[in-house]
Parts: sequence; structure tokens; C-alpha cells
Amino acid sequence: MAKKKPATTEKIDLASPENKLLMQLKGGAVTIQLRPDWAPNHVKRIKELVREGFYDGVKFHRVIEGFMAQTGDPTGTGMGGSGKHIKAEFNKENHDRGICSMARTMDVNGADSQWFICLANSHFLDGQYTVWGKVISGMEHVDAIAKGEPPANPDTIISLKLAADAA
Repeated sequence: MAKKKPATTEKIDLASPENKLLMQLKGGAVTIQLRPDWAPNHVKRIKELVREGFYDGVKFHRVIEGFMAQTGDPTGTGMGGSGKHIKAEFNKENHDRGICSMARTMDVNGADSQWFICLANSHFLDGQYTVWGKVISGMEHVDAIAKGEPPANPDTIISLKLAADAA
């Protein structure tokens, strides 16, 4: 009987410009390292939405000092999305400062287009929300996003692009 070949896993190149998001905020540029090794389906969906320009001009509609900054709702109310839910990909990554994670409804598989950046370690979220990336530069610009639920004058994502697509 022939031996079965072990399943091969595709090596993920985290240094690739396909795995970096460039987010422009009013205060400056933020670089987010995408982690398809943590949440492949979420990263795939984020890339689709980014390439459609979905996030350009979208508000940070819920920003809590010492906790997180949430965006991804085209209505700016916290009630909207892209209309396509993503099955949860909970992983072992901690919700540390700078982590990017999906917001969701009460349904664990209710993530859509909304996501948040942790402004501080928020380990009480671990294992309940899908972590898909991490801010690797420009966190000072994230810290400067207007606070509030909703903020009186919400900041927006000026642009969000994959490094591979940036001119």
C-alpha cells in the first residue's frame, strides 16, 4: 500500500504587499498587517471590500477611550454592513493593543464588514471575536481618533488600500 503524502500547507508571506493594509486617517498613515494564517476567510473578505473601495470615507462610529475604535458601517450608525456574513474564525490571538478584530451581532457568525482596533489590551474579548490583523505602524493616529458613542464629530477612513494596489 502506497504511503499517503502529508497535506501541504501553502506558505503565507506576511511581508507580501498583499498582506498589508494602508489606512489614511486625518492624522496620518496607519499600516495594518493582515494575518491570513489566523483568519483566512476574514482576511479574504476584508481584501474584497478594500478593493471595492467599501471602507473609503466610512466613519469610526463607536470609539471608547481605553478600549477600541470601531468602523466598517457605511451608514455610520453601527447597524449597517456589506450584507454578507462571515463564519467565525475564533483563534488563540489575544486582543492586545493594536489588534484588529471583527465586530459581530449576538450571533457568533454575524460578522459582516464592521471591525475594530483595540486601543488597549482587551483580553475579555479573546476567543469571542475573530482577530484578523494588527496595526504595525501609525498607532498614534488611531489613538487620536475622536471618541464617543457616536463621536460628536466622527473621524473617517480617508482611504484603505492594500499595499499591493497602492500607487
